[in-house]
Amino acid sequence: MTKKIRVASGQGFWGDWLEAPRRQVEGGPVDYLMLDYLAEVTMSILQKQKERDPNMGYARDFIGAMESVMTAVTERGVKVIANAGGVNPPACADAILALADKLGVRGKLKVGVVTGDDLLPRLDELIASGHALSNMDTGEPLSTVRDRVLSANAYIGSTPIVQALSQGAQVVITGRSTDTALTMAPLRYEFGWKADDWNRLAAGIIAGHILECGAQSSGGNCLYDWQNIPDLADVGYPIAEASEDGTFVIYKHPNTGGRINVPSVTEQLVYEMGDPHTYITPDVVADFTSIRVSTDGENRVKVHGIVGREATDKLKVSIAYRSGFKAVGTLVYSWPDAMPKAELADRVLRERLERLGLKFDHILTEFVGVNSTHGPLAGSPARDIPEVQFRIGVRSNSRTDVERFTRELAPLVLNGPPSVTGFAGGRPKVEEIVAYWPALVDKTVVTPQVEVRS
Repeated sequence: MTKKIRVASGQGFWGDWLEAPRRQVEGGPVDYLMLDYLAEVTMSILQKQKERDPNMGYARDFIGAMESVMTAVTERGVKVIANAGGVNPPACADAILALADKLGVRGKLKVGVVTGDDLLPRLDELIASGHALSNMDTGEPLSTVRDRVLSANAYIGSTPIVQALSQGAQVVITGRSTDTALTMAPLRYEFGWKADDWNRLAAGIIAGHILECGAQSSGGNCLYDWQNIPDLADVGYPIAEASEDGTFVIYKHPNTGGRINVPSVTEQLVYEMGDPHTYITPDVVADFTSIRVSTDGENRVKVHGIVGREATDKLKVSIAYRSGFKAVGTLVYSWPDAMPKAELADRVLRERLERLGLKFDHILTEFVGVNSTHGPLAGSPARDIPEVQFRIGVRSNSRTDVERFTRELAPLVLNGPPSVTGFAGGRPKVEEIVAYWPALVDKTVVTPQVEVRS
């Protein structure tokens, strides 16, 4: 019988449905559970947590997820691959082993820890040796914001995960691994795909891309025929059933809600898509124009024909840095004349801010329900709508000026236009802005390390 490996998606982001991991391992046979927790902003949040407590810096939801599937891991042989380590994979591994102690299965569990993606301690060394880490959008060298950098992590690929699996790890925890590598690595390990088997590696990357956002490929956040997607309250997360030749089928467990069909999978394929000919990962460059999708039965989609080519000599680096402060506040104005009232509130507030001499880099006003999503409505319908949410935000390098803005919004409830409703929660909150700095670095300067603990 032809060998098939089933990789189940159990998390699409930090904050995804807590029930999904357990449902995936209990709903039917799977070999691997893939849990994706990281996004660009997540890394900076985790770094700030680690600054406050050196034992933190990882996605703590992962501990609960592992508790819900520990029996499947230690008794049924399901393996877990997760980038929940964030900026502190060793601490995350310690927490999982402590959980195993608590559950009495410490001797049955091996945890692989992948590190080496965190470049924050090495930034000055890298810059001094000629790695400018220039912003991919602006071309500016990182030195212009070096003193404000919060986190810097290279996107690593599947190789260290494969190494951890080959050393017997049942749970592999990484830092800033690419989302797609979490699925591709187990396929590469199980089928023995070589590091230059470009087409099969590309197939593994495509499978990972389809799974990386959880239920987004099985009916969640799906535009096509969205009103008729069945039982989203019980949505089944997607699973990739892969063969050695690189073909795979996307499906979900029986008797679960949602829907997997060609449109749902296609919508996920074009998610975050740039040039479809060159989807670049650390392992391979995948050509999305080569993908073929077809129905393979109810709630089953076959994906095949994928072409890949040699990977580049660079790794992407996700850098976060401090960039001032912001605050956003809202008031809701009701009919009649909801829109004119909201417009007057905006004029009054801006005039008061100007009289106070406050300096902002930017002030943004949106009228939610009228122009915040699709731009201004043509003609006059906005004058007759029943309610408008007036939303205004400011940003500045001066925390003091932003704090003063937060004290000027609430007075409009009584000294501004009439019929305010929906105001609750007190003053707007001042938040530090964390900006994103994308860069490239030579692969030669990033060396992932693998440790297996038990």
